[in-house]
Amino acid sequence: MSDAIRLSVRNIRKSFGTHEVLRGISLDARDGDVISILGASGSGKSTFLRCINLLETASGGDIVVDGEQIRMTVRKGRPHPESRKQVDRIRAELGMVFQSFNLWSHMTILENVIEGPVHVLKRPRAECIAEAEALLEKVGIVDKRHAYPAHLSGGQQQRAAIARALAMKPKVMLFDEPTSALDPELVGEVLRVMRALAQEGMTMLVVTHEMSFARNVSNRVIFMREGLIESSGTPDEMFATHTSPAFRQFIGHFGNGQ
Repeated sequence: MSDAIRLSVRNIRKSFGTHEVLRGISLDARDGDVISILGASGSGKSTFLRCINLLETASGGDIVVDGEQIRMTVRKGRPHPESRKQVDRIRAELGMVFQSFNLWSHMTILENVIEGPVHVLKRPRAECIAEAEALLEKVGIVDKRHAYPAHLSGGQQQRAAIARALAMKPKVMLFDEPTSALDPELVGEVLRVMRALAQEGMTMLVVTHEMSFARNVSNRVIFMREGLIESSGTPDEMFATHTSPAFRQFIGHFGNGQ
């Protein structure tokens, strides 16, 4: 792990009409950081990740990915990214794993994984296939590479989605509640893959309700409430001292993160 800052966000704000969802969020993710983002439903966690990945355009603030700031301009009184080419390049450096897998149903698992490297990064197809098969082996589903998503369990689909994101060789991985759509018995297989990525030094921001992951795998925990970071610290600081009454109440629903 180095001290290089892979992702820096400053004073990110986001409103939908008159509703202010994010009210000024700042954080730095250094190389190898695993940051768990916790909070009740509606606290702005998923919107925050979507703003980082430019799936939503922040109403204000700065985003810097691996030293490159996303350039913004104002059109008709609203902020927009200045350069579509820059957005595409930055997106390729931010792997995103969604709650609902978002695999292309008309493509096999292998085709899903090579789509980005072949068509976005313009890399040789044979090379991409070899790398995709290695990634599918790593997440434990290489035997399913010629199957379609509908023929896989939810846990297998999510592992395929992780392989697809990794195929772009991202600098940072963003996970938006990656286990919340899974049956309880399938959650562990996805968390095992994420734990292995953390051990390999992948920089990760993880929106999750999996308290054991937040406590045992993260090196930082952030608690969001009403569009702000209410408290943050190491897992020990957050779970052992419970400085915030709202955080105490929140983790009370999840068995205290043991």
